[in-house]
Amino acid sequence: MPSAQRNALILSHVGFEDLGSLRNPLLQRGFSLKTIDVADGNFPFAEAQACDLLVVLGGPIGVYEQADYPFLKDEIQALKERFESRKPILGICLGAQLMAAALGSRVYPGKNGKEIGWAPILIAPNVRQPEWFLPILTPGLHLFHWHGDTFDLPPGANLLASTEHYMNQAFTLGTSALGLQFHPEVTAEDLESWYVGHAAELHHAGISVADLRAAAAVHAPRLEIAAQALWNQWLDYIL
Repeated sequence: MPSAQRNALILSHVGFEDLGSLRNPLLQRGFSLKTIDVADGNFPFAEAQACDLLVVLGGPIGVYEQADYPFLKDEIQALKERFESRKPILGICLGAQLMAAALGSRVYPGKNGKEIGWAPILIAPNVRQPEWFLPILTPGLHLFHWHGDTFDLPPGANLLASTEHYMNQAFTLGTSALGLQFHPEVTAEDLESWYVGHAAELHHAGISVADLRAAAAVHAPRLEIAAQALWNQWLDYIL
């Protein structure tokens, strides 16, 4: 008998921050993909617990803005329950911050300003890096960053990477949970939608779209190759 199809539930906060380079590795492994806009007021608690993989994507809001965005409370509760089941979960940017909040850690505006653009990550000291994480630790590789908030490392979590501006950039909890503050999923083509969707933020931060585009032309192709290796090796590890 053929094996049952795996399914992944993707929690989305803005449409253009999507799976990016993670989509094909999931499809190649036979995953069915379902994306939910969590702001629609109908949070899928049952699906968030039953799916084989839960992916929580980024967005321009803060975990602490629950009075303005009440659905964040539902996300955090769903993540708490997901952690209890020890089933695979991936959080990117806001998704990682929500994971930290669900684990009892503080999420707050960073004191070092916004981290937007391309920069390398630094290997966390005194930690044996998982083999599947090594592709994005390649010397000279620049990752894409877009955040102003940060978080305290959750209790029991293993810190994998930092940057010069913010310490907590990647963490694991157990063998099935991965939180990434940066964005390994982006491609140069996908980022064109980000420049439009986050135009006001870029303007207020004094960041040039032309400069971001030029940097993406240099760094994104190499990141895509490294990210494919990361996704493939991580998925093989957790499945």
